[in-house]
Amino acid sequence: MTMMMPMKTMMGGETWANIGSAAAGVMFLWAMFRQYFPHELRQPIEKYAKELMSLFYPYIHVTFHEYSSDGRFERSKLYIAIERYLAENSSNRAKRLKADVNYGSDTLVFSMDDHEEVIDEFQNVKLWWSSSHKPLQRQTITVFPGEDEKRFYRLKFHKKNRDLVTTTYLKHVLDEGKAIAVRTRQRKLYTNCKSVERNGRFGYQRMWSHVKFEHPSNFNTLAMDPIKKKEIIDDLIKFSQSKDYYTQIGKAWKRGYLLYGPPGTGKSSMIAAMANLLEYDVYDLELTAVKDNTELRKLLIDMSSKSIVVIEDIDCSLDLTGQRKKKEEDKEKEKAKEKDPAKIMKSGDKDSKVTLSGLLNFIDGLWSASGGERIIIFTTNYVEKLDPALVRRGRMDKHVELSYCGFDAFKILAKNYMDLDSHSLFPTIEEKLKQVNMTPADVAENLMPKSEEDDAYSCLEGLVNALDKAKEDAIKLKAEKEAKQKKKEEEEVKKDGENAIAIGEEEVKQNGLASHD
Repeated sequence: MTMMMPMKTMMGGETWANIGSAAAGVMFLWAMFRQYFPHELRQPIEKYAKELMSLFYPYIHVTFHEYSSDGRFERSKLYIAIERYLAENSSNRAKRLKADVNYGSDTLVFSMDDHEEVIDEFQNVKLWWSSSHKPLQRQTITVFPGEDEKRFYRLKFHKKNRDLVTTTYLKHVLDEGKAIAVRTRQRKLYTNCKSVERNGRFGYQRMWSHVKFEHPSNFNTLAMDPIKKKEIIDDLIKFSQSKDYYTQIGKAWKRGYLLYGPPGTGKSSMIAAMANLLEYDVYDLELTAVKDNTELRKLLIDMSSKSIVVIEDIDCSLDLTGQRKKKEEDKEKEKAKEKDPAKIMKSGDKDSKVTLSGLLNFIDGLWSASGGERIIIFTTNYVEKLDPALVRRGRMDKHVELSYCGFDAFKILAKNYMDLDSHSLFPTIEEKLKQVNMTPADVAENLMPKSEEDDAYSCLEGLVNALDKAKEDAIKLKAEKEAKQKKKEEEEVKKDGENAIAIGEEEVKQNGLASHD
């Protein structure tokens, strides 16, 4: 017995050595085969060799590339979903990890390192994920990351589970990846790039630039009528949960809001509060930087879903105020351009060619259905200037007037700025707010302490004085307008009288000449 153990050990070692030698020999012959045999001869042999191996190899491999092979310079959505899924569900089982920090965040994100493999389990079925990359054989210089190296994930599973993986598991991974993106995404504030800024080297185009969206406004701090505020909140929540309803009625999943009112009534704060409530990105679209209708459609396509598209001061952005015919000054400009072709080129480069028709198609035309789950907001100080076709129901579904500060809005501001629910000066302020038009922005400015010595009473007293002054200014302005109007009427009466006298004198003169004749 004492001699059998070493002998078995020796025989085991010799067996493994023989297997290793045989494997090395096979690899050497395979390398020689691939090097010296022409491709035309290798191809059928390799094909039959793979078919022979598949008879004995029980696993299936599926590869997911980071960049698609159709020439688009954007990462595969499926690859991104897998990356997020594995980072959250499998990275804790990997021995080698990569660490990174998402843009605009201080949180570390871990993912599988190259050539690492992890095991995932789904409905009692084991699956193996690995991450790898294939460097290019030649050295290139490019601005596109997808050209530097070919990164990919590879999924391995037993062939008996093929139907489960292809029909259920991969859908589960994609859905989970999307859900993780919603939970962890950093919301952004976008603005469209000008044409001259967007065209970079090698034809690369960047339609939007962005920063982290950090506006603190929310509906709790928004100074407006509580009933109107609740109505807007309910409408927004209902919209965000109505995907199936919009599909059922055959409408694109979008909603238009028209916010109008005097400057300082909180239109921008309302937009930020809507974005924070729904957790949407915000796209601040500057129409004057858009070259033409085609570029406007490209911007729309490049927007993400779960977003708010904002066009502020729509009455000032372009000539979209209902004046569909060219003005006289435009006609004169066109005549000048015809005389000087160089001037046409210069003017064409500067002027936006976005039309009312193009904007209407952007809002609710065929192109507007791309993306989904989108809110479009127009703001204006002068709603009466807008073309009725632009703000009709179906385009701007909900019209919200943001007016001067009432007492309910004031109480919200007092709570926000001074943490006050009541005060002895509240009744006085309530009465004065009924008599004077003051925007929430002006009221808020008066509630802010001007020095360390200012307390709640001094701030409220300052607001009372400001309301009194605003009332005096309003009375004075009204008197000036009435005096100006009265003077204008007197001048018109005087002018009419002078015209009547002149006409009378002319008639007398004509009659005298007629009598003389």
